[in-house]
Amino acid sequence: MPELHWLGDRKARQAARHVQYRLLQPVSEVGAPDSENLLIQGDNLDALKSLLPLYAGRVKCIFIDPPYNTKSAFEHYDDNLEHSQWLSMMYPRLVLLRELLSEDGSIWVTIDDNEAHYLKVVMDEVFGRGNFVSTVIWEKTTSARNDAQLFSAAHDFVLVYAKSMSDFKLGKLERTESSNKAYKNQDDDPRGPWREIDYKCAKTADERPNLYYPILHPVTGEEVWPRRERVWAYGQSEHERHKRENLLWWGKTGNYKLPKLKKFLDDAPAGLVPTTIWFTKEVDQTRTARKEIKDLFPEDPFGTPKPERLISRLISLATNSNDLILDSFLGSGTTAAVAHKMGRRWIGIEMGAHAETHCLPRLTKVVEGEQGGVSEAVGWQGGGGFRFMRLGEPVFDADGRIRGDVRFAPLAAYLWFLHTRTPWADAPAPGVRKVPSPVLGLHGDTAVVLLYNGVLGDRRPQAGNVLTHAVFEDLRARLPQHDGPWLVYGEACRLGPATLKRFGIAFKQIPYDIRRG
Repeated sequence: MPELHWLGDRKARQAARHVQYRLLQPVSEVGAPDSENLLIQGDNLDALKSLLPLYAGRVKCIFIDPPYNTKSAFEHYDDNLEHSQWLSMMYPRLVLLRELLSEDGSIWVTIDDNEAHYLKVVMDEVFGRGNFVSTVIWEKTTSARNDAQLFSAAHDFVLVYAKSMSDFKLGKLERTESSNKAYKNQDDDPRGPWREIDYKCAKTADERPNLYYPILHPVTGEEVWPRRERVWAYGQSEHERHKRENLLWWGKTGNYKLPKLKKFLDDAPAGLVPTTIWFTKEVDQTRTARKEIKDLFPEDPFGTPKPERLISRLISLATNSNDLILDSFLGSGTTAAVAHKMGRRWIGIEMGAHAETHCLPRLTKVVEGEQGGVSEAVGWQGGGGFRFMRLGEPVFDADGRIRGDVRFAPLAAYLWFLHTRTPWADAPAPGVRKVPSPVLGLHGDTAVVLLYNGVLGDRRPQAGNVLTHAVFEDLRARLPQHDGPWLVYGEACRLGPATLKRFGIAFKQIPYDIRRG
């Protein structure tokens, strides 16, 4: 598969694995204190790496609206990166985002002409070209800019990729009054409104000779045939059924040369297949988005928001109720706001001060029942909550040692992920305290154990960091049915080689046997 090369691309391709795992520190909570919704302030590359031990493979939908690299100055974003820097910024973030996606998940990225085609090649490399779903065209404005030197840009792109195309299912759009306008009742059929569809199919008489036969015109009495390059769509027995059930339509006065088939509104599918062009009348435009933000922050509106209806559409297509949505370029908080109103769980990451000046107050208003944007359409009245987090210090210090203030749960989640590449099922949500068990769980037939009381350097057997006969008997009591191998992380081991071999124990010493990843 072709690859895109740019200045610094080799370093960018390796960047994700060198990002340190940092702790997430709770700042405050709004609404429900046990909420799984997270607003995180900090660099999104660091934050994404820190989320892996807890959320790898669990995110159903990712939406990001990264800086477009337009060489314009926005108040809240540095959108003036050089091309190679922009690509180097995006690549490792896409790598980590892919790890966070569930197998049936998808990622949606808004972009314009400046980087869209380069981004497409990079995403082909990261997500696999076979997992490309589509490019959606969003009509972002209906008015032309007279100061444009050549064309006045009226659209943005939304690149859509699946984690695994074989597992991905795209939802349908709700039927609307406009989508039902094609259904009429021209012959007062008691079965209700219907629309006419073609009675032919794109096969030739040579390919499907059984579908090439004469039909008697009910008005003229003549035999009518499809052209040889377009046979009937139905066999003769099915055609006879259509005649008996009054499903053929020859026009109001019998003026059609060939029949049409009636399809009734009552038999129409509940949802509509989305097209790749999303018009302003359906999902709003940037002008609407600016008004939504100005209503919330009249003194300091965000410069580049997306309208809530746009985000609402993609969320409805990509997720179901209670699915987890992630936006690592949260901006003014639109994705989290809409996800919350639509009954989805969410994680939003924003590095700038506006995580606190815009996202925090906006999402607080949502919890309190804010009625802007899509609130009325989705029946939002308020409720729920979220936790506001900041990125803390790295787990490891400059010398590669575990920091002294690292507690059990984050270290356990980190070790479990490094060993299994999956999130720790028993991990408490960031900021939630939970009485830990040293047995983290079973991975395959191996029991994974962490002996760690959060105070390194204490090698006393009673400290909880040392594997002794008594400690191992306690571990066995916690898993009485387990007779497979054990992987035990601890500060010291007092069991002899024969005992370790007899019980299948692989002991890893903290911190020396913990690799950073």
